[in-house]
Amino acid sequence: MAVATKQSTNGHPSGGRVAGVPPVPFDHEDLIVHRGARSGCCVIVAIHSTALGPALGGARLWHYKTTEDAARDALRLARGMTYKAAAAGLELGGGKGVVCAPDGPPPTGSERRALLLDFADLVESLDGRYVTAEDVGLSPDDLVVMSERTEHLTGLPPSHGGSGDPSPFTAVGVEAAMRACVRERFGSPELAGRRVAIVGPGHVGERLARRLADAGAELVLSDIDDGKRELAAELDARWLDPSDAMLVECDVLAPCALGGAIHEANAKLLRCEIVCGSANNQLATEGLDGTLAEEGILYAPDFIVNAGGLIHVYREIRGYSQEHARELALGIEGTMGGILEAAAERSITPLRAAGELARERLEAAREPAAAA
Repeated sequence: MAVATKQSTNGHPSGGRVAGVPPVPFDHEDLIVHRGARSGCCVIVAIHSTALGPALGGARLWHYKTTEDAARDALRLARGMTYKAAAAGLELGGGKGVVCAPDGPPPTGSERRALLLDFADLVESLDGRYVTAEDVGLSPDDLVVMSERTEHLTGLPPSHGGSGDPSPFTAVGVEAAMRACVRERFGSPELAGRRVAIVGPGHVGERLARRLADAGAELVLSDIDDGKRELAAELDARWLDPSDAMLVECDVLAPCALGGAIHEANAKLLRCEIVCGSANNQLATEGLDGTLAEEGILYAPDFIVNAGGLIHVYREIRGYSQEHARELALGIEGTMGGILEAAAERSITPLRAAGELARERLEAAREPAAAA
C-alpha cells in the first residue's frame, strides 16, 4: 500500500499519524492515532476541515479488524461531517473520533472507563480544534466520563447541562428528507400508505419507525438484534431477516445501521424507488450514486438526510432553543427539495448536487482566509 502523511499545523503530544492511505482522497487537515496509556487500545481523531469552525463529529466505540480499518472509517466519516455541516449552513467543520474496542463483548466497568479517558485525553490535546459527541457504541453517560478530562464535547445529558440524546432530532430530519424525496418521486409529500423498509431500527431507526407509523406508513423492519421483533409487532410492521432486508420491494429503503449497506453486489438488485436513511456512508464505493440513478432509484445524500442530530448538538454550542433546533431539522425537507431541483436542472445525481452545495460554502469561507 502506498504511504502518505499529512502534517498538522498545530503540534501536540498525541502520537503519530497513520501511514496507510485510505481508499478516498486524503485531503484532511489531520489524522491522529494514539495508543492509550490506560487501556493499551488505539484512539483516533480525524479532522477533515476547520474552515467554517471547529471540527465537530461524534466518536464511535467499535471493534475493527485492524487499526488501519479504524483510521479509514474515521477519515471517511470526518469528511462526511464537513459536508454535512456546510450543507446545513452551520459554522462548524468536520471531524470524527474512533475508540478501538478490544475483542469480545462491549467493554464495561473499569475497562470502558479507561478507554473513554484515553480518548478524552486525545480530544483535550487538540485544544478545541475537534469537538466530540456520541456516536455508535457510546451514550450520553459515556460523555460524562469523558468530561472529566476534556470540555471539548457536546451532547451531555440534561442533568449535566447538556442537550442529551440527539437521535430524536436525527429522526425528525430523516422524515423531513423522506417527504421531499416522496414528493419528487410521487408528486405528494404524504407518507401515509408508502411502504418504508427500515434496516437497523436502533437509536435513530426506532424513533423514525415510530414517526412513520404515526404518519400512516406501511413499515418493514429488520435488524441483527432479534429483540427488535418486539418493536415490529408493536408497530404492526413486517419483519424481515437481515439477509433479505436490503432487497425488499418498497417505496423507500432506509438504511439506518452502519455504512456500506449499498455496494456493487447489491446496487443493481435493489427494489425500491428511493433510498433515504440515517446511516453514514451508505454507499460502499464512489460512483454508486450513478449506478442507482441508472436503475431509476433516487438516492438521498446521507449527509443531508441525517443532519438533524448535528443540528441538535450544535445548539448546545451556540445556545439557541430546542424549538429552533427542531425548526432547523424540519428545514431539511426544504434543503433536500432544493438539492433535488438542482440535480434535475443540471442533470447530475443528488449526491453531486449536495456536494456542490457544501463545496460552495467551504470555498466561500476559505477565500477570506487565503486573502488574509
